[in-house]
Amino acid sequence: MKAVIAEKPSVAREIAALLGATEKKDGYLTGNGYQVTWAFGHLVGLAMPEDYGINGFQREALPILPNPFVLTVRKVRKDKSYVPDNGAVKQLKTIEQVIGRCDSIIVATDAGREGELIFRYIYEYLKCSKPFQRLWVSSLTEKAIKQGFNNLKTGSDFDGLYKAGQGRSQADWLVGINASQALSIAGRGVYSLGRVQTPTLALICKRYLENRNFSVQKYWQIQLQHRKEFVDFKSLSKTKWDDKKRADEILKSIQRAGTASVTAVETKNVSEQPPLLFDLTGLQKEANKKLGFSAEETLNIAQSLYEQKFITYPRTGSKYIPEDIWAEIPALVRSLEAKPSCKEAVGKLKWGRFNKRIVNDVKVTDHHGLLITEKIPSALPAKGEAIYDMVALRLLEALSQACSKEITDVNLEVLHYEFSLKGGKILEVGWRGIKGNFTEDDSEPVQELPELKVGDDLKIKEATVLEKKTKPPVLYTEAGLLSAMENAGKEVENEDERKALQGIGIGTPATRAAIIETLFKRDYIKREKKSLIPTDKGLQVYEAVKDKRIADVAMTAEWEMALQKIESNEASASDFHHSMQAYASSVTQELLAIHIANESQPELTCPKCKAQKLLIRDKVAKCPDEVCGWLQFRNICGVQLSVAEITSLVNKGKTSLIKGMKSKAGKTFDAYIMMKDNGDTAFEFEKSKNFKK
Repeated sequence: MKAVIAEKPSVAREIAALLGATEKKDGYLTGNGYQVTWAFGHLVGLAMPEDYGINGFQREALPILPNPFVLTVRKVRKDKSYVPDNGAVKQLKTIEQVIGRCDSIIVATDAGREGELIFRYIYEYLKCSKPFQRLWVSSLTEKAIKQGFNNLKTGSDFDGLYKAGQGRSQADWLVGINASQALSIAGRGVYSLGRVQTPTLALICKRYLENRNFSVQKYWQIQLQHRKEFVDFKSLSKTKWDDKKRADEILKSIQRAGTASVTAVETKNVSEQPPLLFDLTGLQKEANKKLGFSAEETLNIAQSLYEQKFITYPRTGSKYIPEDIWAEIPALVRSLEAKPSCKEAVGKLKWGRFNKRIVNDVKVTDHHGLLITEKIPSALPAKGEAIYDMVALRLLEALSQACSKEITDVNLEVLHYEFSLKGGKILEVGWRGIKGNFTEDDSEPVQELPELKVGDDLKIKEATVLEKKTKPPVLYTEAGLLSAMENAGKEVENEDERKALQGIGIGTPATRAAIIETLFKRDYIKREKKSLIPTDKGLQVYEAVKDKRIADVAMTAEWEMALQKIESNEASASDFHHSMQAYASSVTQELLAIHIANESQPELTCPKCKAQKLLIRDKVAKCPDEVCGWLQFRNICGVQLSVAEITSLVNKGKTSLIKGMKSKAGKTFDAYIMMKDNGDTAFEFEKSKNFKK
């Protein structure tokens, strides 16, 4: 008898059906010599400080360096403490019994670092010593699973992957627990810091402050309009004037001159290679830019499509496929003819001339780039449809030929002032024909030009002065932040180190969405339209730690490189662990020594008992008198009330208009928060003035 352990029930059911294990039991399926059971994600994790006998935040207990680390069943919050999750306890017991009845184990958790860790922590917690093999597949189609079972891997082949997952897990514990407690003790509040979370917050805050403190300067340029051979086109002065009066004077001179002379014409052919396949981060960036989806939302949709067997494993960091997958590509493309949204694009592909640029065995990591499977969806929810089409059309683009363009740069002269213009035309549409996008989204379309040669005189149809402004560094969108996290190695100042860290980011494609969501949950960042900006609390934390090692983006990228080396058995997990212990110790001492300037708290009288001064905390404003018991939560429908809003509510009986709140149905609304005579609060809507408790 063989035990099969999947990561979740839905995957276990698919595998059990293929293996003939069709008899349903409580927590597992059995039949045909197999017992198939499942986890619910991380059933087992690292124990918390209280499990080591350390309760509360104690300065003298820091740094906490468990040796060895203890594993416990997943815990959930109940009242003010954490207790074992009953569902996790029950399922672990089932897994233990299944393993006990079997001779060997087949590991069918997700084929990646976290999937490996989920199984190994269960295996270690149960003190199991039975042999195990690894099912390693990139898609959940029947064909892929059958091939996987015919080619099971030796379990020990993935020891490096486990050690990297374990190293990541323990490093996050050491840094997160010690740094958070140290800053909370130093700042007399409750703060959360993390190995990847804090450098990510630093990226957002740094960019926000650069944007806010940027001094916008006005300048002026002169634009000319021309017409030749029935073609209208424009040129722009190379000079930028910071004095409008001077620009107006020059404009008059140019208008009197009436003609511009062509002084230089340079034409070159440019070949734009098609994009590679999506990795997870690439898909998340595209979905954020085009559809406004958050990174987490895109991951959840992609995971659902994977579990429905429509696409391959989404948590991939590669944009390539291995040589042995190439033979399957034509069949995948043909299957897309059955999908109305892709049929026209398939017709634009040149059969027999597929671009093989995506084939690269060396650049395929645990999993290849995102592909569709031979199973084509007939009906999906709108968001699922949009993500599926992104993956499908990207495959068609990647297989297309290069887009060939002719780009022409022209210099003109009027009096002694130089002007320039750029023109272009497409010679071979190539991959850009798949979706009909002929320029980058953020660039202006290139104008078409008539034939121009040096010495030509062009009549000036119209000349105008354009007022322009210098632009501050743009605030991060989720797409921009994902790019910054992906390319964090570029932040390193030392050139040799920067080269070594090329392509290394902070976090992994699988974890970046969760890191961003953690910053939202901690009330460190918020959305302003599509931009991510820090909250007052986020800026407060950043100001406290910005010059400390905990916020060093480059160092976090170096750790990710070390974990990759552990994964490939090129570095010692023990050395990494000792270095993280030393780092956690030094960061703890550094943070204990700092002082956080807390937001000044106004003195507000309780609106209910009219006697006590209110206590204002991160999550609530409340009366200290337990008999009175007045309390106002500061997070209302997803929006955090500032101290100024609490002050206005208590003193004036009404806040300013609070925008962007979300109802239970997920609808966004704006409203005032009103105080009633008895101290209760209610919404007042801008138009109707109706009260809603």
